[in-house]
Amino acid sequence: MRAFDFAAPRDIADALGLAGDTSAYVAGGTTLVDLMKLDVLAPEQLIDINRLPLHGIRLGPDGLRIGALERMEDIARHDAVAACYPLISQALLSSASPQLRNMASIGGNLLQRTRCGYFRDVATPCNKRAPGSGCPAQSGDNRGHAILGTSASCAATHASDVAVALVALDASVRLRGAAGNANARADGERTVPLADFYLRPGDTPHVENVLRPGELITEVIVPPLEWARRSVYVKVRDRQSYEFALASAAVAVDLRGGAVHDARVAVGGVGTVPWRLPAVEAALRAGQSHEAAAALAAEGARPLAGNAFKGTLVQRVILRALTELAGPR
Repeated sequence: MRAFDFAAPRDIADALGLAGDTSAYVAGGTTLVDLMKLDVLAPEQLIDINRLPLHGIRLGPDGLRIGALERMEDIARHDAVAACYPLISQALLSSASPQLRNMASIGGNLLQRTRCGYFRDVATPCNKRAPGSGCPAQSGDNRGHAILGTSASCAATHASDVAVALVALDASVRLRGAAGNANARADGERTVPLADFYLRPGDTPHVENVLRPGELITEVIVPPLEWARRSVYVKVRDRQSYEFALASAAVAVDLRGGAVHDARVAVGGVGTVPWRLPAVEAALRAGQSHEAAAALAAEGARPLAGNAFKGTLVQRVILRALTELAGPR
């Protein structure tokens, strides 16, 4: 790890004023510090944001609002979250370990970097870490890589479980940056749907989201959805705990008279970003069988030599989620 300066501002304006091209915000540090130890990231200044007023979990008529500094474990165990949006709670509890969940913030989780081994190994090329250097995953070890949203420049999967659940629920993130930014309010605040926040790799895999330099995630906003009470997050991985998804599914269904009236479906472990599946949702609304709807999950997939199995796996994960939700509640 390289030397760096450190600051711990007490308000958002001070934090934004300190931010520069070579600085990084830190809350729990469960991803950032690891990458600094590996020399993957080397910020010259760390800005500790834990003193900022970015806390709170509030459920009201306008939906669920979660401060960006709320810890993952606290959100997962919150009674209102577990009752009204169980897929969020389940996605969080399937992430990392209890020790890490007690440290990691929701904002930091949404910004965590890929677990692609090539990205984390500075001795290998990686377009995400060193633009233009190449993507060894295209012909190397790619069992855990993405099959949806990939390009010749990158096939790294997105790592966050809860981002998949939030994309399924049409969640947004509130951002705060320097005043006067284009498309922001006078105070530098703007709200972006999470599905639009993440960027597919294309030719610029090092640009992972729409955050502007120095911007902070301040809040996560989940719109009201009464029937999200019937929802589930299913995750398949190589071991039961502290492992990233090979394939996962966040599914919520509105059942009326035993038939699916509406549905929300997003998947993880198979996409370069949290991947919403409108074709699967439409098939369920049209009354197609669970099997027929799930079969649409891998449309447009571009598997590599070692991960073609993910196309079948993601279909089965969705089918498992739908089967579980079809039972009595």
